[in-house]
Amino acid sequence: MKRVDVTYVLLFDEEAENVLMVKNRGDNSSYYTLPGGAVEPGETLEEAAIREVKEETGLNVEIDSVFSVSEAFFEDRGHHAIFFTFRGRITGGEINISLPEEIEEITWMDMQKAEEFIHITDSKGLIKSNSSVPYLLRKRVNKQS
Repeated sequence: MKRVDVTYVLLFDEEAENVLMVKNRGDNSSYYTLPGGAVEPGETLEEAAIREVKEETGLNVEIDSVFSVSEAFFEDRGHHAIFFTFRGRITGGEINISLPEEIEEITWMDMQKAEEFIHITDSKGLIKSNSSVPYLLRKRVNKQS
């Protein structure tokens, strides 16, 4: 199976208790997720998360910490996906759909409803809890002969 790394960013409005969600266009139906997508070759997890949020929502974000790490096997595609979900905060930009072929809607969703779409076992209450771990990028090491 091919390993696929995917990053998501949890953007939580603490005052309104809403989570920014995107509605993705699927093959047979639409579905909500946090903004995010596949990591491209040579990209760090953080770079991918920031790029994906910008592409999908028009927003600039900074990554604060790791919210969760999970995985799934998609046997029909031959993929073993590792999902890295970061906590982030908006630093600029304006919400807009720049990829209408991929994104149908961008919405601030009530935290309890959003938890139904965030695929983490026992995720109830985690969004508001601020539980997280730091994201650390170790130096890129170039092998020298």
